[in-house]
Amino acid sequence: MLKTFDIICQTVIVIICSITLTAGELVQAQDDSNPILKIGIVQRFGERPQDRLTIKAPSGGKLTLSFLSADGKTTQTVTSDRVVVEIASQPLILPILEERIVLSNHRSFENAAASAFHWQEQGIQTEIAQPRRWQVWAKRDTYDSILLRYLMFYTLRSQGNLTVQIDRRILTQKAIASFIIGDFRYNRNQLNITSSTGLFEVSYQKENKSEINNRAYAGTLRLQPNAHQSFSLVNNVPLETYVRGVVPHEIGYNAPYAAVQAQAILARTYVLASLHRFKVDDYELCADTQCQVYRGLEDTTEVADRAIADTRGLVLTYNNRVIDALYSSTTGGITSNYNDIWDGTPRPYLQSVLDIVNRPEDQRSANISDDKNLKAFLDKQEGFNEVGWRAIRWNKSGTLDELQISLKKFLRFSGDISTNFNVIKQLQVSKRANSGRVLEIEVTTDTGRIIIKKDEIIDAFDPPDSTFFRLEPIYKDRVLTGYAFIGGGLGHGVGMSQTGSYNLARMGWSYDRILNFYYTNTQLQKLHSEYYTPRP
Repeated sequence: MLKTFDIICQTVIVIICSITLTAGELVQAQDDSNPILKIGIVQRFGERPQDRLTIKAPSGGKLTLSFLSADGKTTQTVTSDRVVVEIASQPLILPILEERIVLSNHRSFENAAASAFHWQEQGIQTEIAQPRRWQVWAKRDTYDSILLRYLMFYTLRSQGNLTVQIDRRILTQKAIASFIIGDFRYNRNQLNITSSTGLFEVSYQKENKSEINNRAYAGTLRLQPNAHQSFSLVNNVPLETYVRGVVPHEIGYNAPYAAVQAQAILARTYVLASLHRFKVDDYELCADTQCQVYRGLEDTTEVADRAIADTRGLVLTYNNRVIDALYSSTTGGITSNYNDIWDGTPRPYLQSVLDIVNRPEDQRSANISDDKNLKAFLDKQEGFNEVGWRAIRWNKSGTLDELQISLKKFLRFSGDISTNFNVIKQLQVSKRANSGRVLEIEVTTDTGRIIIKKDEIIDAFDPPDSTFFRLEPIYKDRVLTGYAFIGGGLGHGVGMSQTGSYNLARMGWSYDRILNFYYTNTQLQKLHSEYYTPRP
């Protein structure tokens, strides 16, 4: 039936002193094994009127700034050692209606992608965006008619899709990027910036915050509009330089060398498998924990740079395609299957594995889904690769009032305005994976039942650090007052445990052996563009 809609961002001096390559080597993409990436280092600049960017060339360098002339017909080029970007408002002659259909809201890109596929199977063209939570939108340039949007909205709502929303704003003014070069101010929507040294110092100041992030970046910069009536600062940077900005911040500064090598390979692989995430905003990947932490050339290290050089061009593949190279801080002793956390197509290489160094060859994983085995596993703290790390086990509790507040907030941000309740009467794990991860929590309230699934559980309730937990009710004078979440791990638990890799590397394991431990039936290969370019 729905197929009918087919018609219708430490100091920069220290940073720069740590750079071992020349500027030319930093910014040059040599071949297909070192492609230029588009990384959104400031994603929604201009959401707050006091947002301010300062971009400088290192001492002795010059910036070249290119932008369209006021009439939009020619390109202006200006040189300076510094540019300040602010936000100006331009009144509109006539108000503009900005309207979109939000089909679903999600904690993670992975579930948003699975949802988008679900809608596309029903004939609805989609696009994925991240205003704050991840959202699936009905494709704007396809459903550009008010009639089509409202027909879709009411049809979907009548079919029981109660979280489908119309996101509507009437704009009476628009934000414009206003940048100051010397004594001149220019109001433009796009700005391209290169540096004579190939390096930049970027400071970003947000409204009501005095702290300024001052970081060095290599490559080029571009300020451009995004899909949220604000702007993105995009760093165009070669892959191997990008990896320098990821590895030390993701694996830590005390990691043993083989673990750093493994992380370098995963960082390289992950980005190449994720180039489509921000297509709606015309860049490829973000720079925070929703993607990988990327801090340009801030606090790069000799150890990480050596590990990156030693593994240059190596990626992890499955069937000659780069894998979704997911990893997490701590698994709690057993990793997750991909589909224990997210919906969508199974990843055969992301299977649950026991995070125990001396596991038998024929016992790669374990079934701990029943209450007895789960409790015994969570009561155990020795023998795991993550022994000594705080997050391997935790016990956190929430009162019913606290759980009610967090659940109501979750429902609101998920777009669910139909589910109303006053009190939680009971929490119960209604479905659990073999890896021990909670697949579903059933919440009994005074008005009915609510089912929260997979990684959404982490957003719905504040106490747990992962979905690897069991529940214990807390009573006072025989009255239920809350629940204890007794569990392990930090993060989704899929793929390599970063803390586990520390132990394996200290035992003398090589990076390839560590990766083989966590990823099933994968191969290390030298990068070629055919491994990551989209298939027809």
